[in-house]
Amino acid sequence: MVKSKYQDVLDLGQQLNIQNGDVKVENGVLHISGTAKNQYEKNLIWDKIKAIGGDNPSDVKADIKVADTSVYARHTVKSGETLGKIAKQYYGDASKYQKIFAANSDILKNPDLIYPDQELIIPND
Repeated sequence: MVKSKYQDVLDLGQQLNIQNGDVKVENGVLHISGTAKNQYEKNLIWDKIKAIGGDNPSDVKADIKVADTSVYARHTVKSGETLGKIAKQYYGDASKYQKIFAANSDILKNPDLIYPDQELIIPND
């Protein structure tokens, strides 16, 4: 029952390709573990858990590690995106686009000029 309650979390973990994932139920508590690529993906998992079980769910225990702690995320630019939209996605604040620009100054010369398929570092906030 608890596993089906959190099926959306398990599906997201699969979608994000969480490594070394393990799921088991003990005494009515769902135990989830694995390694996310970065902090952003770990946060996505936790946000999904909280959306289902509330801020402090007692029926799920998650131990999600992060493989790459040097960056918050890596982002491949899609057509129509701006640094402001990307900053809004990752930080919830479009004005933090300057952090992304600064972290990618080796490939970006102007914050208004980004191109599809560029791989950007999203720095830790």
